Amino acid sequence: MNMQRIVIAITGASGSIYARILLDKLVKLNKQWAELSVVMTDNAKSVWHTELGNHDYSNYQGIRFYEKNDFNAPFASGSGQYNTMIIIPCSMGTMGRIATGISNDLITRAADVMLKERGKLICVARETPYNLVHIRNMETITLAGGIICPATPSFYSKPATVEALASTVVDRVLDLAGFSVESYRWGKE
Repeated sequence: MNMQRIVIAITGASGSIYARILLDKLVKLNKQWAELSVVMTDNAKSVWHTELGNHDYSNYQGIRFYEKNDFNAPFASGSGQYNTMIIIPCSMGTMGRIATGISNDLITRAADVMLKERGKLICVARETPYNLVHIRNMETITLAGGIICPATPSFYSKPATVEALASTVVDRVLDLAGFSVESYRWGKE
């Protein structure tokens, strides 16, 4: 198993539950990654508190947090050798800046690095409906090598809670990132 150096970016789009569940699962999968770093926008912290009613993002052990303008973070350069970046949830503003090459904060700089180094960039888009600008930005990122994974839950597993429903998206993201994770698999009991 290839040990990953992974960065999680959390923007101010609605969907903090996706980020929380992803972090919870990655902590449990700690034997599958070598380094795990997180960067959050100020809006992400505010939305997390609004949606989840807490500031628990600051309580994770073994995860290094970086400020949104800390360009000294190792994943701000290709020489940092991070190989996976997940932006969850990914706002349309962040996606637009990535698509147009505007690296004005650590998230957009790290995404630019991921694309130029041919690493894995997964943008968990959280918006509805999409306008044409959103769709074209998604196309641009896809053509540059990124993966757009809308935060669209599945219902095959008959999720009984909001957390189980959100986990259907997070498990798909973990699959895309190359993690070995136990989750519902179509056609398997």
